[in-house]
Amino acid sequence: MGYRVAVVGATGAVGREILKTLAEREFPVDEIVALASPRSAGREVSFGDKVLKVQNLETFDFTGWDVGLFSPGGAVSAKYAPIAAKAGCVVIDNTSHFRMDPDVPLVVPEVNPNALKQIKRNIIANPNCSTIQMVVALKPLHDLFTLKRVVVSTYQAVSGAGKDGMDELFAQTRGTFVNDPPKIEQFQKQIAFNCIPQIDVFMDDGATKEEWKMRVETKKILDPDVDVIATCVRVPVFIGHSEAVVAEFEEPVDIKRAYEALREAEGVVVLDKREDGGYVTPVDSVGEDATYVSRLRVDPTVPNGLAFWCVSDNLRKGAALNAVQIAETMIALDLLPRHG
Repeated sequence: MGYRVAVVGATGAVGREILKTLAEREFPVDEIVALASPRSAGREVSFGDKVLKVQNLETFDFTGWDVGLFSPGGAVSAKYAPIAAKAGCVVIDNTSHFRMDPDVPLVVPEVNPNALKQIKRNIIANPNCSTIQMVVALKPLHDLFTLKRVVVSTYQAVSGAGKDGMDELFAQTRGTFVNDPPKIEQFQKQIAFNCIPQIDVFMDDGATKEEWKMRVETKKILDPDVDVIATCVRVPVFIGHSEAVVAEFEEPVDIKRAYEALREAEGVVVLDKREDGGYVTPVDSVGEDATYVSRLRVDPTVPNGLAFWCVSDNLRKGAALNAVQIAETMIALDLLPRHG
């Protein structure tokens, strides 16, 4: 017997990826509905070999639905996630709106699955895409050596800004070759052939909100005693976030034990050959579920330091896959009731 599943924001890049991921992983679905704004109602989206007609979120009744996978934008989730939750539908929300709510678990199944046992509002938050891949890679190292501090620089794909971000990179790239002036709408500066050291708005301390998210989310998911300083950069890549991570630990680092722990860790693939091309790039990660770790090496500039490069498909593990894995973990822990 399966579940009744609602996918909210079904016409967006992440929503479509959620539908694709549910079908590929053969999630136990009895009935599924695709929901979006009124302007998208009536459009069609794919779910495996089926075609779903998108329904209007604003008039939808969540009564009797078991789980809602939300990715419609923060303001929309803020309004409709509590409505769905109150109707008895367990909400797994991809937006940033509920992440730091103390009554809402922030979950990466490979890292803190037991947080799912602390659900109070019928809402679970999916972390930021850049945070997810970093904590998946750091968790086995933290278990070994006790993580103290992280310095991370991210190289984030434009798909993190949705379909419009991808369209802007494509249009600007094409325009460069025909001498069209770049139209700047989704990003703060031209993104084609450029890097932009700003994702989200600036905060009072000079950090951007994306950088703040990485710090506070890592503390909530992994360990409140871990310090994080991030520099988040948008790069002209369509899909796949990359991160250069420098981690400092409480205990001495053994590089062989670090390799072994990462190779055995759930959700991690180590590809580190220390030769030309012996590492993973964003292009290699597209369509893949894993967080890839390369360039692992001791950092001699601090006590107990370790540096590495990690890459993941931000639309999959960074969003859709993690949300579906949360639902799967809830089933495994017998935490997802059926209403059918």
